[in-house]
Amino acid sequence: MNSVLPADTFIVVNKTTLSDKDRNLLMLLYQPIVGSQAISLYYTLWSYLDKTEVLSSEWTHHHILRDMMISNSEFIDAKTKLEAIGLIKTYVKKGNINNFVYELYSPISASEFINNPVLNMAIFSAVGKLEYERIINYFKIPKINLKEYEDVTSKFSDIFAFSNVPFTDNIIYDIKKSNYRKLEILSNIDINTILSLISDDILNKKSLTKDTKDFLYKISYIYNYDNDDMIELIRNSISEKHTIDKKLLQENANKYYRYDNLGKLPSIIYKNQPEYLRRENLDTSNRSKMIHLFETTSPYDFINSKYKTGSPTSTDLQIIAYLLIDLNLKPGVVNVLVDYVLKINNNRLTKAFIETIAAQWAKEGIETVEDAMSIAEKEYKKRNKIKENKEVKVSKKPDWFNKDIEENKATEEEIKKLEDRMKRG
Repeated sequence: MNSVLPADTFIVVNKTTLSDKDRNLLMLLYQPIVGSQAISLYYTLWSYLDKTEVLSSEWTHHHILRDMMISNSEFIDAKTKLEAIGLIKTYVKKGNINNFVYELYSPISASEFINNPVLNMAIFSAVGKLEYERIINYFKIPKINLKEYEDVTSKFSDIFAFSNVPFTDNIIYDIKKSNYRKLEILSNIDINTILSLISDDILNKKSLTKDTKDFLYKISYIYNYDNDDMIELIRNSISEKHTIDKKLLQENANKYYRYDNLGKLPSIIYKNQPEYLRRENLDTSNRSKMIHLFETTSPYDFINSKYKTGSPTSTDLQIIAYLLIDLNLKPGVVNVLVDYVLKINNNRLTKAFIETIAAQWAKEGIETVEDAMSIAEKEYKKRNKIKENKEVKVSKKPDWFNKDIEENKATEEEIKKLEDRMKRG
């Protein structure tokens, strides 16, 4: 149940132990995937706990909407993201006023997160190669060569001993401990069907553990592989001991996907501009409408809207993949760049031309739509100043270049044109 009314009540139950180390995990690993608003909701729910950090008082949702200064739809969006990624669990008792219980769970360790193929791919596609490597290095344990050292660590029995202690067989189960939720993923493959079609001479099926089967489900989900795809993938990823080599299987899955999808990796999140990089308090000006368009449209949909007939070419898609994956430009920035280049380059996306501009924007760390629009305006003025000096015809400029556009209200015709343009995406 995703609908929530301001009058509906809730309590927060802490199912785990939360510490400052969890904040690093939430900020570095979870926030790029779910966005800042979802993490802010997690912290807010955490803050409602009592002094023992076990249980909260009962509150209405109006209270949390007011505290966070967000709308009801924004709350639901943030809540469902926290549920999906395993940080909270929601229960509801329905009535005239619905009563909700929100259970808090710990973020998993960096090691478990990065070695989970679904979360690993999610963080990679969210932040790009360079930032991904920086995050990995942050959590890496330094390697020290201990070859010439001797382990002289004391054992418990070397120091402590028990004497005349009354024996107790009481085992206490309800002590606080770190508690985690597993990702719940629906896959479109049938493991039993897949295994029945692979010969016992090739694969030792008794070696398949629950973890291995879970791994296969995750791989099929990430790359959207069906039974036939997975059969072929498994057959090419079996070790000499007739077991599934997980590392080889993931490498093969990645390689096959790239081959079939123009070198792109799957992107399961942030098909448009991440929430934390969007502009707040947009008004009804034409410029604000353009910013909203750039921020809420995926690059594929944006470039597709430029075609009156047909779809983007494979070359266009390769360019978009390069901008998003190799240069790690944000989706909204890519939209501005595409719009800019089409206007100044006779409505053509020339690979070498757009990559030259994109490399400069990446070097300058352009991440927001507004920054992209500003640098495009500067480059346009510089470019046309050179052209004017050479007495070359000035190219057509994008309609959002007018410096006064932000203060002028858009006409009904302009608004309709923009809305139609967004619908076409």
